[in-house]
Amino acid sequence: MSEMKAKAIARYVRMSPRKVRLVVDQIRGKSVNEAYAILQFSKKGAAEPVSKTLRSAVANAQYKSQDEGELVDVDDLFVAEAYVDEGPTLRRWRAAAQGRAAPIRKRTSHITVVVETKEA
Repeated sequence: MSEMKAKAIARYVRMSPRKVRLVVDQIRGKSVNEAYAILQFSKKGAAEPVSKTLRSAVANAQYKSQDEGELVDVDDLFVAEAYVDEGPTLRRWRAAAQGRAAPIRKRTSHITVVVETKEA
């Protein structure tokens, strides 16, 4: 059996990269099942988009393995890479004292998750 690698990218997630990284750092290097458990019981709001991206990566791995005529077991997969890049920032303004405007930066993230099979 050859090494199976699949990835998923969630782009323009309306969440600050700094906050998403806290969650992504917890699942990097873990087995997929362990990562699911961590995300399911995480209190962080970022756990939801990260979980969605992880599920997508696993689905991509299964689809890719079917294409190649192999069968990949979810238990054999682990999170090989997981990182968060900064997306474009939505710039808004809020009224401040004495006729001034205070900037509001609504940050976005690009979440990337790569799953891979463990080598026997």
